[in-house]
Amino acid sequence: MKIKRQKQAKKTISFYKYNFNFREPFQILIDGTFCQAALKNKIQIKEQMPKYLMGEVQLCTTNCALKELETLGKQLYGAKIILQRFQVRRCAHFKDPVPASECLLSMLEETNPHHYFVATQDHTLTTGLKKIPGVPLLYIILNTIVLDKPSQTSLDHVQAIQLGELVSPAQQQSIRSMKEEQGIDQKNGEKRGKKRKRKQSNPNPLSCLKKKKKKGVPTPPLKKTEQGEKRKRSRHKKQKTEQGENMSAPVVPST
Repeated sequence: MKIKRQKQAKKTISFYKYNFNFREPFQILIDGTFCQAALKNKIQIKEQMPKYLMGEVQLCTTNCALKELETLGKQLYGAKIILQRFQVRRCAHFKDPVPASECLLSMLEETNPHHYFVATQDHTLTTGLKKIPGVPLLYIILNTIVLDKPSQTSLDHVQAIQLGELVSPAQQQSIRSMKEEQGIDQKNGEKRGKKRKRKQSNPNPLSCLKKKKKKGVPTPPLKKTEQGEKRKRSRHKKQKTEQGENMSAPVVPST
């Protein structure tokens, strides 16, 4: 019986892997009803769940599921202790908690984009989950964990994809990546011009040449004087003027 149950679980997991792109580690949302059933039937969830699903798992819950167990009192204290050991995923009801069934349904949205498994004993929640395609359900029967067969909604969804009426999640992802590569806006369907990276160019060789000095007499640099010394005047100009006066003076003939 155990081998038959394991084969059925393997077949169901392959269905979700192939048609809904489920991958390890499997994320399993758990509520208080499942923890209470596990406690009564002496089931170690952390040990038995990976063995049954034949892969790595991440056990998680929501803040609303924990708050619900707190309000129910001492009767579900053991289930609360078990549920507190799992990861708490953020939901939209952090400030105003809602019933766990409503919270888990909101986490799955319309198409279960985060690929959650759901472990619950709540019949109301199970009925709502079967209306969403691609949601594997786990529950406890006769001291064993059981993975439910794919719902009719999931089977109809897969058939519609095969007939070309719908696009599979894997195809949607490939379409999104192609649009991003081509720069097409998903909302408006318009192409966006990609920013071209400027290539690093070498500097202009003409700008590297040394500047030519202007023709003319260069002005001698001014000598720096130390503090306390007087600045010496240049007499070059005065000598020049004296020579000019001597040359311009008339020559007087000697008598």
